[in-house]
Amino acid sequence: MKIIAIVPFMLAALTASAQSVYDTVLRQIEANSATLIALRQQMEVEQADYPEGLYPPGPEVEIAYLRGNPYVDAGNRKEFSISQSFDFPTAYRYRGKIADLQNDSAEFTYKAQRLDLLLAARRVCVELIYNNALAREYAARLQNAADIASAYQSRFDKGDVSILELNKAKLNLAVARTDAARAETERAALLAELKTMNGGKDIDFSANAYPLASLPANFEDWYVRAETKSPVMQNMKGQVEIEKQQVKLTRAMNLPKFLLGYVGERNIGDRFHGVSFGISLPLWENKGRVAQAKAQVLAAEYALKDTKTQFYNRLQTLYIKAAALQKGAQGARQSLSDYNSEPLLKKALDAGEISLINYIMEIEYYFEAITKVLETERDFELTLAELEAVEM
Repeated sequence: MKIIAIVPFMLAALTASAQSVYDTVLRQIEANSATLIALRQQMEVEQADYPEGLYPPGPEVEIAYLRGNPYVDAGNRKEFSISQSFDFPTAYRYRGKIADLQNDSAEFTYKAQRLDLLLAARRVCVELIYNNALAREYAARLQNAADIASAYQSRFDKGDVSILELNKAKLNLAVARTDAARAETERAALLAELKTMNGGKDIDFSANAYPLASLPANFEDWYVRAETKSPVMQNMKGQVEIEKQQVKLTRAMNLPKFLLGYVGERNIGDRFHGVSFGISLPLWENKGRVAQAKAQVLAAEYALKDTKTQFYNRLQTLYIKAAALQKGAQGARQSLSDYNSEPLLKKALDAGEISLINYIMEIEYYFEAITKVLETERDFELTLAELEAVEM
């Protein structure tokens, strides 16, 4: 009879590659995801729109043909003019800065959406590792149950055990088969989810151990780096700068606008031509807009402060939770290794010192302990994925 394998999982975890087992999968998804492709296209469309307003409007051309009074022999007059209007030069400089910041904002938005998708994919991978490990335990348990059922069938045929004992062994085998099938179904569903994220392409993911992981020694130092890398935080800071540049642009729009052009005229052999110059003074149209722009700066700064507070508190909570889960998982795993009574139970069953029902109950209790350890390790990895998301 085969023994339920516990220690090999722990050894596999200790020998797992330092390089994350998620990297290959995440790279595939980043390359093949239809969602990311669409998001990148949307970013490019938005960035293409931002240069609008950086240049003056198109020139205006006017042509006039005026017929004179034939009774006074006034003759016909032809007029031609072309003119170009433009704002005060500093307005274009501020518009250019705003366009650059908006381009950055579109890119930060895309990066945040990319992180959300990759984090979702990593969560699926974490669940898959948990289910792969669980499926392996179920498979070992199923083999063990099958060996017991086969042995009890032989003993029943020899008259050594009753039909009740044989039925218990067969029922234990049926439960083990059901559990193993359920684990395989869950694994298939998770692989299908990864396939969807990967643009419909299959992904082979059979890892059953998490990579070695360690939390940052100092949360405050790590947080400074995390905030710098976070596209959400960078985008919020960029929004504040956009509003500040908008204040400058609004002030520039209160300065005079200019009109420069060329005018030509012909009338009965006479020809006149020259340049034209005009100026527009926006005395009333921008009234109150500077105050409004300043208010928007203030609102953006408050939004940034609030986002930073929430970001810090969320990461700090995740850090504390991850530390507790890691400690709990390591302690529980060590306890399983130190107090593995499965071999003793098997010997006692073979020697007839305990009944089959007692053996099944003890093994079930032990398997529940294994499941709890795997769940704790999974929860730690899910929490760690949230912490490390800004660095993906």
